[in-house]
Amino acid sequence: MIVLLIGLCTAWAADLAIVGATVLTISGPPIQSGTVLVEDGKIVAVGDDVSVPEGTPTLDATDQYLMPGIIDVHSHMGVYPWPGTNAHGDGNEATDPITARVKAEDSVHVSDPAFARARAGGVTTILVLPGSANVMGGEAVTLKVRPSRTLEGMRFAGSPRAIKMACGENPKRVYGDDVDGPSTRMGNLAHMRAAFQSALDYRTARKTHRDPPPRDANLDTVLDVMDGKIRVHVHCYRHDDIEGIFRVMDSFGVKVTAIHHALEAYKVRDLIKEHGAGIATWADWWGFKMEALDGIPHNAALVKSAGVPVAIHSDSANQIQRLNVQAAKTLRYGMSETDALETITLDPARLLGVDGNVGSIEVGKDADLALFSEHPLDVYSLVQGTWIDGVRVYDRSKEGTPNARP
Repeated sequence: MIVLLIGLCTAWAADLAIVGATVLTISGPPIQSGTVLVEDGKIVAVGDDVSVPEGTPTLDATDQYLMPGIIDVHSHMGVYPWPGTNAHGDGNEATDPITARVKAEDSVHVSDPAFARARAGGVTTILVLPGSANVMGGEAVTLKVRPSRTLEGMRFAGSPRAIKMACGENPKRVYGDDVDGPSTRMGNLAHMRAAFQSALDYRTARKTHRDPPPRDANLDTVLDVMDGKIRVHVHCYRHDDIEGIFRVMDSFGVKVTAIHHALEAYKVRDLIKEHGAGIATWADWWGFKMEALDGIPHNAALVKSAGVPVAIHSDSANQIQRLNVQAAKTLRYGMSETDALETITLDPARLLGVDGNVGSIEVGKDADLALFSEHPLDVYSLVQGTWIDGVRVYDRSKEGTPNARP
């Protein structure tokens, strides 16, 4: 009944005890035969000697593995919902290179079937971004993938604002035939500089002119970026583009939170660390266009070893269902087991600014959890259950899917 009522009320939490599992806390060593106790949607105890209050709904998870819910920092679910038709293509407001004013939340189709498949993959939190057609493409929205008939029922309350920007091939391809462009990489960055400068001029005019200019939603949003009120996520592949983005941002005092895709991040991982940014990337997807030709599967491990937060992202309603397998691939290329698990939990939580709520199994955090039949980095492992705020949102036993290895 709780699930059915989501969207009708804001209270959506439950009591729960999961006992007997190997608990992968992420913030500390695994706990063998551990117990996670949840009250009112929050984790209140974790350990191997936790007393479960009488009457608490209890799940025996012996021989299974419990981890934090998986977090994807780059999703277009909802704004490009299934089925993928032109009528559903609401992720790119490709009418101007600068559309900072638009909000992805206004395009999210909460009935997108992809959300249910994400839950079946142990995913509990996502950042839904506008597409990468524009130099400034608009605000993203952080969601918990609760079953809901309203956007408010999915919203991650208290999560910081975020904006999507882009450089490289995409904006110049989309606007290359327009009179005002951009049609080149230098045009992309020129538009970005112009947007920042226009916002500063607008602020001055609003403060000093006797007849100030009317409010401008684009420039108001850009000012919020410059004031540090909005986290900056930049679609960017090549190492020279990453350097160029930092050059522009540094000149206006703007901090980049994360470079997305970042296939050549390994070449400039020192610059990324110096700037204080992280990356969101794939485990092993590259070569699909010119700026993606020089990616290597060691990228995530090399950048992580430099002390930079690394999130393995999906950018795909299909791949999001198997992000644990994507993280597992990084083991082959130098990532430790601990670091690999961080790439789908605590590091993406840090990039979203919600690591105080999710990303690890710790007392005080939200009970967003995923239970696996075997270790999550085992490619044969299957999600047995997914919980958001202590409420079970996926149950494999009700799906008719066998648990046995082939």
